[in-house]
Amino acid sequence: MTDKREAAQAIPETAPREPQAVSRSSSLWNRNFRLFFVARTVAVFGDGMVPVALAAGLLGAGHPGSSVGYALAAWIGPFAVLVLFGGVLADRFTPRRMMITADALRLAGASVLAASFAAGDPSVWVVYGLSAVSGVGAALFQPGVASIVPRIAHDVQRANAVLRVCEALMTMAGPAFAGLVVGLSDGAGAGAGAVFAANAATFAVSGIFLFLLRLPSVGDPVKRGSLMAELVVGWHEFTARSWLWGVIAIWTVYGLTVAGPMLPLTAVLVTEAHGSGTYGALMAVNGAGSVAGGLLALRLRPRRPLAAGAVALLGVVVNLLVLGLGMPVLGLGIGQFAGGAAFAFWLVMWSTTVQTHVPADALNRMHAYDVSGSLLMMAAGRALAGPVAEMAGADKVLLAGVVIMVGVVGVLLGARPIRELRRVA
Repeated sequence: MTDKREAAQAIPETAPREPQAVSRSSSLWNRNFRLFFVARTVAVFGDGMVPVALAAGLLGAGHPGSSVGYALAAWIGPFAVLVLFGGVLADRFTPRRMMITADALRLAGASVLAASFAAGDPSVWVVYGLSAVSGVGAALFQPGVASIVPRIAHDVQRANAVLRVCEALMTMAGPAFAGLVVGLSDGAGAGAGAVFAANAATFAVSGIFLFLLRLPSVGDPVKRGSLMAELVVGWHEFTARSWLWGVIAIWTVYGLTVAGPMLPLTAVLVTEAHGSGTYGALMAVNGAGSVAGGLLALRLRPRRPLAAGAVALLGVVVNLLVLGLGMPVLGLGIGQFAGGAAFAFWLVMWSTTVQTHVPADALNRMHAYDVSGSLLMMAAGRALAGPVAEMAGADKVLLAGVVIMVGVVGVLLGARPIRELRRVA
C-alpha cells in the first residue's frame, strides 16, 4: 500500500491530465474525427459478420457445433493475452501505426479465409490458425481506440457518445448483412467466403482512413524502456489511481458472475421458451437500447460521471430480473432495452473519464489493462455458466445476478474515489 500512496502523490487521482493537442477545429466533425468515425464504423460492421460466417462455413461443411466455439476461442485467446503488449506497443510506436498494422494483418487473414471457404472445405486447423491471426490483430488494434479520441475531439464525451451509437447500430447491421449474404449465396461455403471477403474489405477501408489521419503531437518524446519495464510502469500508473483500479476490480466480479453468464443463459432461456426468432428480435431491441443510451449520453453531462453511470446500471438489474422470472416477451423486451441503454450510458461515462484523467503517454496501457481483465473474466463467466446453470437452474443463476448487480452498483456508489470523481470540463 505504501508504494501505491507514493505513486498517488506523484500523480493525483482526481486531478485531470494535462491538456493534449487536438485538431484545430472546435467542431466535433472535424477532418480527423470524420476519418476515425468511418474507420471505426466500418470495422465494427465487419467484426459483426465473423460469427455468422464461421457458423455458416463450418456447420455447412459438416463440422460439429463445437468447431464454431473453438474458432471463436482461437480469436479471443490471443487477443486477451496479447492486448497488454498491444498497449505498450501503441504507446511506443503510436496507436495509429499499430492500428494500421493490425488492419493489414486482419485483411490478410480474412482474405485467406474468404479464398479457403470459396474454394471448398478448409481444414478446421486452418480456420483456427487464421482466427488466431485475427485475434493478434485485434490485440494490436484495440488499445488505440481509446487514446485517439481525446486527440481528435475537443468534446470527448460527445465523441464517445456518437461512436457508441454508431457501434450499436453496426453491431446489429453486421450480423444481419452476413445472414443476408449467406442466404443469397449458392451454398454455405460460398456464403461464408463472400462474407469473409466483405470482412476483408472493411479492414482495407479502416486501414486507409486511419492512414489519412493527421494527429497532432502529444508533447515531448518519452524515454522508453523494455516491453516488460513499460508494462511495470503502466501497472504503477494503473494502481496509483484508486478510482481506476477500483472500478476494474469491481468489473472483474461483474464480468465473472453477471456479464459472462448473462449472454449464453439468455440465449438458452429465450430460445427454449419463445424460439430463435424471438431471441434475435430481443437482441435487436437490446441494440436499440444501446442507441438510446448513447443518445442520452449526448445530452447529459453529470458532474460525477462514474456515479451517474453506476446509477444507470440499475437498468441491467431490470434485465436480469425479467429474465430470471421468465416474464412474457413484452417484459423481456423492456428488460433488454433497459439493459442496453444502461450499459451504453455507463460505457460512455467510463471511457470519457479514463480518457480525460489518464496521461496521454499511458492511456493505451491503461485501456489494455481494462480490456484484458474484463475480457478474461467474461470469458470465464461464459465457460462456467452452463455447468452452474445445470446444477442450480438458469433462472436461479440470473436471479443471483440481480443481487450481485445491486451489490456492484452499491459498491461503485459507496467507494468515495469513484463516487466523487468529477468530470473534466
